[in-house]
Amino acid sequence: MFELLERQETAQLKEAISAANNIVICAHKSPDGDAIGSTLAWKHFLQQQGKQSVKVCYPDATPDFLQWLPGFKETLRYDRQTIQVKQAFNNADLVFYLDFGQSSRTEDMQTVLDTCQAPIILIDHHLQPKGNYLLQASFTQLSSTSEIIFNLIYQLGGYDNMTKACAECIYCGMMTDTGGFTYNSTRPEIFSIISLLLQKGIDKDNIYNKVFHNYSEHALRLRSHIILNKMNYIENLHASYFIITKSDLQKFHFIKGDLEGLVNTPQLIKGLKLSISLREDTEKPNLILVSLRSSNGFHCQPMATKFFNGGGHADAAGGKLHCSMEEAEQVTIKALLAYRGELEKN
Repeated sequence: MFELLERQETAQLKEAISAANNIVICAHKSPDGDAIGSTLAWKHFLQQQGKQSVKVCYPDATPDFLQWLPGFKETLRYDRQTIQVKQAFNNADLVFYLDFGQSSRTEDMQTVLDTCQAPIILIDHHLQPKGNYLLQASFTQLSSTSEIIFNLIYQLGGYDNMTKACAECIYCGMMTDTGGFTYNSTRPEIFSIISLLLQKGIDKDNIYNKVFHNYSEHALRLRSHIILNKMNYIENLHASYFIITKSDLQKFHFIKGDLEGLVNTPQLIKGLKLSISLREDTEKPNLILVSLRSSNGFHCQPMATKFFNGGGHADAAGGKLHCSMEEAEQVTIKALLAYRGELEKN
């Protein structure tokens, strides 16, 4: 049940880990719960295998509500610790890409990845990975990269010695990438894994509270403001979209993580098929960050690719537009009308 790799691939992974002395694990820009959970869990496992030099590198800031995870304090941020991250990659003899399928997903850190001479192993669950890898552990049918990590640890014989810290990271990653196991989580294997993680002593309720019950007053008011005043609901298309401007973010003292998962909120509307979030980037002008969520038989990934220069999963995707918010709204309306036939169906 927990064997994802073929025998030859398993041997290749074991050999690569055994031969490596300086390992780097990296995730995508704006790392989420799955990216952070999977990278830290993999670090814990590698350290259990006797690997003393294992560095986890992120391109930029992480949400406050994930920084309690065991091992987080030792991670490196490229935007703040550029020299240390470059040194880590220069010294690396093995690199793991976790929770992203191509180096461009790290944005400003991409050059560091592309010029690294170490062999790369990809571990991911997103569609259409690109790149040259020593090994590609890509399983789009799984709920999360953290679920893949558990399976790999189990397949490599590491479950018996799995620490509580490692189990907490895996559970957090799986939980956040499924909205608390409310979507993309119907496979029985997921709950078999949860049972095995519980046997390691994790407190799943405590993990949930640390992640989902951790908003500031400003964050809660911001989220309420967006839904009340900025959400557009197109009833006949079973769709909604909302717009978040820099002034909205400044007014409510926005910090990274305050709007995590807000794009899912309109899905509470009965029969809704599509929810889109458009947010102005806080640093770069004329950059609109787009998130899409879908349900009830409609899949948003093709729309993200065609209209928003993005991609992702069938029902959870994202993208970017290099334009003003007014232009981004017009692109969104055009996208909705292009899929009108599918969206209007009851």
